[in-house]
Amino acid sequence: MAILKTEEFTVNIGPQHPSTHGGFHVVVNLDGETVTDAYCVAGYLHRGLEKIAESRTYAQFAPYCARLDYLGAQNPALGYVQTVEKLMGIEVPERAEYIRIILAELARVASHLVFVGSFALDFNGWTPIIYCFRDREKVLDMFDMVCGQRLTTSYMRIGGVADDLPEEFFPAIRKFLDEMPACIDEYDGILTGNEILIGRCKGVGILTAEQAKDWGISGPNLRATGINYDIRKVEPYGIYDRFDFEVPVGTAGDTYERYLMRVAELRQSLRIIEQAVNALPEGPVRTKVPKVLKPEPGEVYHRIESNKGELGFYMVSDGSDKPYRLHIRGPSFVNVAPLPELARGGNIQDVIAVLASIDIVLGEMDR
Repeated sequence: MAILKTEEFTVNIGPQHPSTHGGFHVVVNLDGETVTDAYCVAGYLHRGLEKIAESRTYAQFAPYCARLDYLGAQNPALGYVQTVEKLMGIEVPERAEYIRIILAELARVASHLVFVGSFALDFNGWTPIIYCFRDREKVLDMFDMVCGQRLTTSYMRIGGVADDLPEEFFPAIRKFLDEMPACIDEYDGILTGNEILIGRCKGVGILTAEQAKDWGISGPNLRATGINYDIRKVEPYGIYDRFDFEVPVGTAGDTYERYLMRVAELRQSLRIIEQAVNALPEGPVRTKVPKVLKPEPGEVYHRIESNKGELGFYMVSDGSDKPYRLHIRGPSFVNVAPLPELARGGNIQDVIAVLASIDIVLGEMDR
């Protein structure tokens, strides 16, 4: 009697197309359609940002940080300038602090809108990405008003921001705050509860709280496991401690809850922005700093709750006008590490769903 025998075979997922600004490659071993093992391969477009910092002055390196997470570039730039300010003890004017919060949360909204739209697209859902990019354009238009750039914005400065908000920004932001809750309801109506999305995501790629802590996961991926940890709450930077907002927390830690976290965070970001706009004080937007910054020899680590999770900067000064050493802790690089563990035992289509739910950006991985 003949016995049907099968053997494992290897499938390469990626590297993805060039518009991801860096190739991410997943190698999966399959037994039929079941994943027996997976390997992550990054570094196809290593930018050498950390080394570049050693040959740029502290001020010159700030625009490079926008390339870390180009989907919401205000946050990595904010993290960097706050690191230098922490190293040098620079005080930032009140108005600049509020403007930073407004722009940082708008950047979070822009990043999460890309996630929601592309997450649906990975399940062949075309409508949400059209809606999400429609609304994201409004955010990019406001960035354009503020600093003349839409994507890799260069607005954060050591000691404050580049310039004050223009008059046309205020009617635009208020209109956005009025319209956006209904837009989020629209995405909710299309995706949350959708039979296909639930079938493909619920119970898939479960990351437990213990696993998340072991891997050093942060951001929405961590909170989806039930751990209530947001740096804006536990270690507030800037003036985040002045705002009333909730931290969405899940329980299941699966692909579906990682999606729900981002949708809920969209609403909370709008809540923070509205409070900051209403409380925006008058005054200067930048403190006077020396044209050539030369911090005292020393070291500092500063972290923020960026769009993808904990973005950290470790900086060493030797007293010159350039960092002696700069190391960047990119959340995407850390968050994608457990992908092989989450993929094993599932089907090949689950790998696509899990990877989409982790929400990586290649600029943080191929630094």
